[in-house]
Amino acid sequence: MEWTHYRFHARWSLPAPPAVVYPALERAEEYPRWWPQVREVKRIDDTTGVISIRASLPYTLTFTAREVRRDPVGGVLEIAMTGALEGWARWTLTADGSGTLARYDQEVDVNRPLLRRFAVPGRPVFRLNHALMMRAGRRGLLALLEAV
Repeated sequence: MEWTHYRFHARWSLPAPPAVVYPALERAEEYPRWWPQVREVKRIDDTTGVISIRASLPYTLTFTAREVRRDPVGGVLEIAMTGALEGWARWTLTADGSGTLARYDQEVDVNRPLLRRFAVPGRPVFRLNHALMMRAGRRGLLALLEAV
């Protein structure tokens, strides 16, 4: 096992239909307004931006995100990441009754020297940190959807 390689998965049950959820998720530059751990998103061009995240642990991860797939009909948003994180992340939205099941999948390698150094003892903490970040993101998105 490569200790600096991570696979993350989350499933969010949301009360709004995919046609409402998708536009909220595709506007990454607005994530800092509703997702507290996404500290900054700076657009470089129409398909690329620099994202800084800081969850519960006292470090910030900054990476470049480049759009790989934007498919509103299929409900898919996918990015490639380079920088502190190397890999990809994907949202897949499907109708779930009158709401949406938003599936988040991410596969990354961590490049920051400090995170690489603590890869083995820190792995459970890093995974918990990600889970807490995702929980806060879901709460923020729910609040945003309720306001729409």
